Amino acid sequence: MEQQQHSRRWWILALLGLAQLMVVLDATIVNIALPSAQHDLGFSNDARQWIVTGYALAFGSLLLLGGRLGDMFGRKRTLIAGLLGFAVASAIGGAAQSFGVLVGARALQGVFGALLAPSALGLLTTTFSDPRERGKAFGIYGAIAGGGGAIGLLLGGILTEYLSWRWCLYVNLAFAVPAALGALVLLSSTAHAAGMRIDIPGTLTASAGVFSLVFGFSRAETAGWGAPVTVGFLAAGLILLAAFVAIERRVKNPLLPLRVVADRNRGGAYLAAGLVAIGMFGVFLFLTYYLQQTLGFSPVETGLAFLPMVAGIMLTATTSTAKLLPRFGARPLIPTGMTLAAAGMVYLTGIGLDSSYAADVLPGLVVMGLGIGLVMAPAMNTATAGVDPKDAGVASAMVNTAQQVGGSIGTALLSSIAASAAKSFAGPLPLAAVHSYTTAFWWTAAIFAVSAIATALLLRSGAPATSPAGEPVFAH
Repeated sequence: MEQQQHSRRWWILALLGLAQLMVVLDATIVNIALPSAQHDLGFSNDARQWIVTGYALAFGSLLLLGGRLGDMFGRKRTLIAGLLGFAVASAIGGAAQSFGVLVGARALQGVFGALLAPSALGLLTTTFSDPRERGKAFGIYGAIAGGGGAIGLLLGGILTEYLSWRWCLYVNLAFAVPAALGALVLLSSTAHAAGMRIDIPGTLTASAGVFSLVFGFSRAETAGWGAPVTVGFLAAGLILLAAFVAIERRVKNPLLPLRVVADRNRGGAYLAAGLVAIGMFGVFLFLTYYLQQTLGFSPVETGLAFLPMVAGIMLTATTSTAKLLPRFGARPLIPTGMTLAAAGMVYLTGIGLDSSYAADVLPGLVVMGLGIGLVMAPAMNTATAGVDPKDAGVASAMVNTAQQVGGSIGTALLSSIAASAAKSFAGPLPLAAVHSYTTAFWWTAAIFAVSAIATALLLRSGAPATSPAGEPVFAH
């Protein structure tokens, strides 16, 4: 069995990376396609956000359930079901002839994404138990998670410009089908269903709580923070999640065993995953607007402009987890990464109407990428290190949930800050737009700086606990 593990685990990493890339791409690839889809299907500006929100709501609210189903019934089964379901939902969305079908397909993508994302990270956790190899594997996986959004912008631009917006959905079949076939060959199913039951009250309160939070933040962006619908859903989300914690302390088979999040290092890693997601949206969202609307970049040029950031993420994600994390632990790495990301954002506040990409954007992007890579991969590794194999799926789901909620907070908070800055600016519209972007960048820098302090206080010093050797996940 050891020989099989040795010969197959890197192939398993390749297929899990492919699955992760597809999920991360879908958070941004459709954004580029939205104007074309709107022109083709004839829906309003107000309705447009639902193509993004429909995916986020289904994905975020069902992640914990998806992770637990993988723990119970075997992650091979849930990964393959998630991949094939995602492919079908993408095909439906690509062929959509109406707004309703497109939104429904995006929500269905979110449902199956919630099944496959925790399964992929859970399988990675149980496949790589040797600390050094685990570091390399999580470095590669973390680089994909951190850089996938930027790659989505480039791929979305190429497909929309040279083919059609529909190919931003059809392209998922090129990821999902080969990954599902690879999973059939490489993985064997290891289930922990004996004695485990679905925690119905926990599932309902967790799903409804995350749904309410994500919906509340998405409504804040359009309706305003003081609107009854915003306040109502955000308050309901907090109450439901408080109820969820109370339920998990009492039930026999909790959806999320509190031992998973009670560990200081894992708690700090989940916090880091959520906080870095808030900040990353500040880059993708407003820098995309700036490059296209102010500097006149095409969608493809915009995607290419983000590639140096991806290179920075890949460099630090792979080196930090392979070489530094096993020796020093997460405490020196994650706060340093947050500080670098803050410095990159401060640099980007210097943009203006006649700035150049090479002098005023590129250095900030590279520093940002180096910082995000130093946060993302060590946070993913630490969040799942030392977890009992039977809890690996739900521990992985918590990472994805933190990122999803963080992304929703980031989009809503920074969009409303930017909108207020633009309205209050006395001057020509192009200058007001740039002022709104730089204001959002200052706030993003502040979020990263506070995150550096919070994670430094929460994370423990020293090398991380190694993950217990999981039951094998490769074919016999």
